[in-house]
Amino acid sequence: MHADPLSDMLQLVKPRAYGFRGLDAGGAWSLRLPAQAVLRCYAVQAGGCGLWLGDAAAPIALAAGDFLLVPHGEALVLGSARDAPAIDLDGFFAMAAGATATIQGGGGCRGLGGYFALSGPGVGPLLAALPRTVRLAAEPGGSGLFWLVERLMAELRAPRPGGRLIADHLAQSLLVEALRLHLPAAAAAGRGGWLAALADPPLARALGAIHAEPGRRWTVAALAAIAGLSRSAFAQRFARACGEAPIAYVARWRMLLAAERLAAGAPIARLARELGYGSESAFGVAFRRICGGSPGRLRRDGAAGG
Repeated sequence: MHADPLSDMLQLVKPRAYGFRGLDAGGAWSLRLPAQAVLRCYAVQAGGCGLWLGDAAAPIALAAGDFLLVPHGEALVLGSARDAPAIDLDGFFAMAAGATATIQGGGGCRGLGGYFALSGPGVGPLLAALPRTVRLAAEPGGSGLFWLVERLMAELRAPRPGGRLIADHLAQSLLVEALRLHLPAAAAAGRGGWLAALADPPLARALGAIHAEPGRRWTVAALAAIAGLSRSAFAQRFARACGEAPIAYVARWRMLLAAERLAAGAPIARLARELGYGSESAFGVAFRRICGGSPGRLRRDGAAGG
């Protein structure tokens, strides 16, 4: 029995749009981005700059080798100073995807930045597990992030046959790599829900078992045995890390899978059996409680959208 919960969850997250550009800025400058429902990321290759998130007075100082995720789409200012002259956004985003803009001769900060617009049933759980910012250093181990961004920009800048598929895979790989590098920090901070739990080996074993057999009639005792902990110790540790009881996580994971499969047109009766429910009505009650709507409606909407 083997499963990879991070891969499982991210398969329910689809980058429906993304864009990356480079910036080589010198002198006084700022890039002012409004709030938008996207996950943003920035990688500094040389020099440095500040990032002001929302109405924060103090910047996040970024230096060469830093990679920053801003998951929740907040308004931000990136630049040499918060009140520095602003780069024209229309002109900047009119530049071809994958290209690099040189501002005032460059030399002060050179980096790459972009965004993901995400869709799918896994988006909510993913974003709920992430703090306002996720900061990663290029070393040790993080240099692959820069390679992925640069390779993605190259595909966007000079499209070739098959380039769209390669770019989609690179965008997904970039997100996975950043989240993998974030796991130890999430666990050390004692927050991050299921994401942080993946860095705790006993909890990771239990999560892997749930993901491998979502339709099994799980009990806390059975999951505790897989984790190698007593029932009470496991229940407390799981709830503290994930913010919910183990069986509540089982039910929510089942419904995330159901939402994905229903949108693809899977029959409700088959899903009910596969996910461990004795009847369609029991499955429907659980789905409405967790997802806020009926499985039949989601299936119809998915068929209409397809």
